[in-house]
Amino acid sequence: MPLELGMYERRADYKSEKQCQRTSLAFYQAVRDLLPVWLLEDMRATEAFHWEDEGRACAFSPSEALLYALVHDHQQYARHLLQRFSVHALGAPSASFRCCAHSATPHVSVAVRYNRAGILKMMMDTLKDFADAAEKQTLLNHCGCAHAEGGKSALHLACDLARPECLLLLLGNGACPYVTDRAGDTPLDCLLQQISQRDLDVRAKRVCLGYLVLFMPALRFRMRAELRENPALWSRLIGEQALQWLSGQCPPSLFVQCMRKVTRSVPDAQLETLPDFLRPPDFRLHQF
Repeated sequence: MPLELGMYERRADYKSEKQCQRTSLAFYQAVRDLLPVWLLEDMRATEAFHWEDEGRACAFSPSEALLYALVHDHQQYARHLLQRFSVHALGAPSASFRCCAHSATPHVSVAVRYNRAGILKMMMDTLKDFADAAEKQTLLNHCGCAHAEGGKSALHLACDLARPECLLLLLGNGACPYVTDRAGDTPLDCLLQQISQRDLDVRAKRVCLGYLVLFMPALRFRMRAELRENPALWSRLIGEQALQWLSGQCPPSLFVQCMRKVTRSVPDAQLETLPDFLRPPDFRLHQF
């Protein structure tokens, strides 16, 4: 947290819990109503406080303000916070903003859950420019708490919720496609489970599957045995070609292998601007 916030914490000592509830709600509503950045920062710096469980009033940190900006898609405010406070805006919020210790850095997962691809891209740019490698990997691959996020990483959530744009941003910026959640499932396992259980968002799931295949040179995932044991079912769900690739019966097509080379050589910022013919292949997903 930036040092300048210390004086606001000291100034908050006289606030009561009821006063904090009012000012916290006012700040939340101001972000929700997309009020100008200068006004939001003036509120955060002078009059908006929240109450901590240990019995003290605290000013909103950039991290906590960014969570509000994510929830309400206030892109201008998110851009300001990331430009001014850099990776400090992606730090752990206070205990009252977290479910438990495992949800210490929830911003990337919140961006995926609310499908805030625009702000997620700003966050990825901030990590690329200002975070060291270890810090970046921690933020990208952290598995959240079992209560709010089911022990899943942001990649798992992108697959669970069929968010292809968020998935590409994460993969293109170095998120690990082999990370496992607390149940031992990879993002590909989660996506295949979604495909087998629901017939919604078929197009989005197809694109997500294409992205994962491109960023997984070695297809390591738990459901491979399931694909081999039920080929008729999975051929209907994802198509015969995708089934053969994922089950290990044949290598990916020459096109897919070439696309893997392209994704490794194209700068992260240009992945989203690839022409349609260089986009990942669409796997055939029939409705049930």
